[in-house]
Amino acid sequence: MALSLPPSYSFLPRFARLASISVLSNLMVPLAGLVDTAFLGHLEDIRYLAGVILGSILFDYLYRVLKFLRTSSTALTAQASGAGDQAGVCLAGIRSALVALGIGLGILILQIPIAQGGFFLLSGAPTVEASGSDYFFGRVWGAPAVLLNFVIIGWFLGQERNGWVFWLSLMGNFSNVGLDYLMINRWGWASYGAGLATALSQYLALGVGLVGIAALKPWRYWPEIRPQLQDWGALREAVILKSNILVRFILLISVFAIFTNLSSLFGTEVLAQNGLLLQIAFLSQFTVQGLGMTMQAMIGNLKSKGEWSQIPPLLGVSICITLAIALGFALVTLLLPQQVFGLLTNHQEINQNLSDYSFWLLPLLEITAFAFMMEGYFIGLKQVEILRNAVLWAFGAGFLPLAALAWRLHNNHLLWFSLIGYMTALAGYLVWRWFQGYSPQRLGALEPALETPGAVRESP
Repeated sequence: MALSLPPSYSFLPRFARLASISVLSNLMVPLAGLVDTAFLGHLEDIRYLAGVILGSILFDYLYRVLKFLRTSSTALTAQASGAGDQAGVCLAGIRSALVALGIGLGILILQIPIAQGGFFLLSGAPTVEASGSDYFFGRVWGAPAVLLNFVIIGWFLGQERNGWVFWLSLMGNFSNVGLDYLMINRWGWASYGAGLATALSQYLALGVGLVGIAALKPWRYWPEIRPQLQDWGALREAVILKSNILVRFILLISVFAIFTNLSSLFGTEVLAQNGLLLQIAFLSQFTVQGLGMTMQAMIGNLKSKGEWSQIPPLLGVSICITLAIALGFALVTLLLPQQVFGLLTNHQEINQNLSDYSFWLLPLLEITAFAFMMEGYFIGLKQVEILRNAVLWAFGAGFLPLAALAWRLHNNHLLWFSLIGYMTALAGYLVWRWFQGYSPQRLGALEPALETPGAVRESP
């Protein structure tokens, strides 16, 4: 006799199917950095490993900040898809793609001043900065492909077309490994080869995405779409959504950029140690974020259908799963440190001191998992002004004071505690807003007010 799910949990099979693909696609960025780190970490000179960690800060801004393109594309596409508006689905993709292409080309044109300004602000030994610069100028050529891939993945996920996301992600990740081996191990291009390999892998993934788009024949809706491209009211709503999500990404990456830059001030070995630990943290965060993006897409879809009763169990299941995933990453790192970090580098002077700081991963990953799920909830409802205010509060009250104290005392433990301060302040603010009037039970009664982002009034 087949087991049947309660009506409020009927979303589980759909959630599991979508989440598995979303996680895989979301891991493209950290896996690229992890593969680069693993190849460079086994070269004889440690400056290549430290350089790619330093150079990656710039890509945290250029790529991870601009990942709002994927998040907003998923949210807008999911709501149009849930309403059965296929022309709206195509329109959401076109608008996001035009923005992505424009920004990507702008990055290529301005790559020299971006690099000069970035490395002027970053600190590191001259040889480390030179290695980081080589990595930057190799990887930057992939900017248009990376940003278009963000939009395409978000567009596919918003429609729950997970098959094409799987193949796009598979091409990007596996081609990066092969190109890294060729350019680093075989051709000896070191940091520049690592960056160029990552860039080329993104263009190969983009080719798969374009094939997937062509298979859906979106040009059928062009006569209906063309007049709507001049709908400035709809464009304004999209810009508000994207800009507020952009603030979230900028401040999040600023936290890790400041953390990494302060690490470099503590010395090359501390920079390498903290950088390796952050690779594990990013792997956990991007896994969790993949589930969060699935949740926000489903919330947007459920909201458009008025199915409010399924949102609380969806959020609860998402939080439980992500807490378990984060716990798994932290425990494996704590229990098997030599095996984990031995895959990334063979420099014993780095590995032997990692255990002094790896315990910080347990509270950091758990609190981050919860905070990211609450972020996904508010993005799914398109209440991104709340999210903007939350990250501003977390950055100013939770992170900066502790980071400044860590810098003044030259204390790496306090620097790790500043990351936990940011995530705790972020999660606390979002939970407070939930109880202030943004739970699904209250929002269901105020559904018309949700049509404009940030328009819901708090209940007394």
